This record gives sequence, structure tokens and C-alpha cells, in this order.
Amino acid sequence: MRFERRLRVPEFAKLVGYKPSTIRKKILRREIAYHKIGRIIAIPESEAEKLLRDFRPSIQSCQAKEEAE
Repeated sequence: MRFERRLRVPEFAKLVGYKPSTIRKKILRREIAYHKIGRIIAIPESEAEKLLRDFRPSIQSCQAKEEAE
């Protein structure tokens, strides 16, 4: 069984470059998976990779855009 590091909302927000309030909104809209431990919201570190992959453009698409201009 593999254990994954879990982050609190402020730590996760800093890691992905969003405000904590934005991360909480994404949690409410179920865009980010999380676990509740008592009152603490714990977000798996793998969710950062998913979030960045889904919401940030790839380097290749940015280069193609610059070449077209």
C-alpha cells in the first residue's frame, strides 16, 4: 500500500499558484479530490499535478502560438 503526502489548503494553494479561496471553491465544485480528517481538509499531492495539467497550457502549445504570430 502506497501512502501519498497530503497537503492542507494553504500549502496546496502555494504549490499550484492559486489563492486558498480559489482552492476552496474548486473543492466545493468537486474539481479537486480531498479527504476530511475532522475539520481539516487534506488534499493529495497528486491533485496538484492533475490541476496544473488541466488548467495550464503546455509549453508546446505556447511555442506554436508564438511561431504563428
